[in-house]
Amino acid sequence: MNYEAVIGLEVHVQLKTQSKLFCGCATEFGAEPNTRVCPVCLGYPGVLPVMNAEAVRKTILSGLMIGCKITQFSKWDRKNYFYPDMPKNYQVSQYDLPLCLGGAVQISGKKLGVTRIHLEEDVAKSFHFDTTSGVDFNRAGTPLMEIVSEPEMRSPEDAFAYLTALKEILITGGVSDCDMEKGQLRCDCNVSVRPVGQEKFGEKVEIKNMNSISGVKRALEYEIPRQIAALGRGEKIFQETRRWDDEAGKTSVMRTKEYAHDYRYFPEPDLMPVTVSDAMLAEIQKLLPELPEARRQRFIYQYGLPEYDAGVLVANAALAKFFEKAAGKNPKAVANWMMSVSDITTTPIQPTQIGELVTAIDAGQISGKQGKDVFAAMLTTGKSPAIIIQEKGLAQVSDTGALEAFCEQAIAGNPKSVADFKAGNKAAVNALVGQVMKLSKGKANPQLVGEILAKKLHSA
Repeated sequence: MNYEAVIGLEVHVQLKTQSKLFCGCATEFGAEPNTRVCPVCLGYPGVLPVMNAEAVRKTILSGLMIGCKITQFSKWDRKNYFYPDMPKNYQVSQYDLPLCLGGAVQISGKKLGVTRIHLEEDVAKSFHFDTTSGVDFNRAGTPLMEIVSEPEMRSPEDAFAYLTALKEILITGGVSDCDMEKGQLRCDCNVSVRPVGQEKFGEKVEIKNMNSISGVKRALEYEIPRQIAALGRGEKIFQETRRWDDEAGKTSVMRTKEYAHDYRYFPEPDLMPVTVSDAMLAEIQKLLPELPEARRQRFIYQYGLPEYDAGVLVANAALAKFFEKAAGKNPKAVANWMMSVSDITTTPIQPTQIGELVTAIDAGQISGKQGKDVFAAMLTTGKSPAIIIQEKGLAQVSDTGALEAFCEQAIAGNPKSVADFKAGNKAAVNALVGQVMKLSKGKANPQLVGEILAKKLHSA
């Protein structure tokens, strides 16, 4: 029997705000454990939360970027559970009235639907040692969006493409840095399998503990065949939560899956509902950026870039912005140089300097090979190409008179190569070009040398 996978993703995104969702504590990453806390995010009795309006605006902007309907009246709910990472024993979240509904993420010419985006407070981070465990509450209360997809993905590749595209959109909008190593973007997968042609979904399994987009893909590549093999043996798939072990390359059971009623959701009595006015919505709509897919297409048509180059540049918002400032008269050449830089934000190079380098090569001032040396020096010193070329004495000799003298010397000193060329071996001119480069100490313009030699050899 042939099976197909049904995949849905729950993506948790920390919003880029300076303070937490319901208190004034800083959201900075990397502070000493339990130093960015207060009675509110530590769940002390009697404290009252105050909503962070910027977190609401960034959630609405995220929804607008993927075509969600913005709910102009939404409310807060308490999600009740008992675990050390939430000292109140409940998490303030949104249940039946989230901020954003619907929407879709476009990948490879198709759209993958989004069910909802809701806002909630992040939980603390647990650490497990040899014989003890610890909890750092610095993260507790950080604004966290949960973006829930429709179960429309059918392969690990779909999930990878969806997450990649969603991450690009959120970074472009400035709502999050989406750094998975810092926990700013986390993903849970819901995956089931069913016979091809069957409409009813199979029993879903939730996979947790994936710390990279490629990790999500690898986890699904393991879990889907595992479920198919189990069904092939006549076993039953149970709804459960499984942990992904990236090192071992397999999933294992964590616990049986909780259902919504297990959390005993009820409205949060300490917070007013969120009302989004038409004026507020209009202001947020003004912040909508050019989305990655639209920018990709524009780079292809406006700058004449291949699809691959446009994709690489747009995948990094800083790189794309830098490229537009540097593009100049030869955008393709500029793109080639820029794509060789691992992190454009840490280099001392200015956009205009890339254009100057390309112009110097195109004008024959230096060769492409010399350009690599100049570029390496630019990366380490931040100096302009002109200064580096002058300091290193790299400028090519393009003076026709000087080059003709070198060519005549090469012809006179290499009669065998001249004879081979006249006998029909056109490649013999390369040996003469090499001699001219040697005579000029590598500074002759190879293109001009080739033209001068060809003219002299044909006329001799």
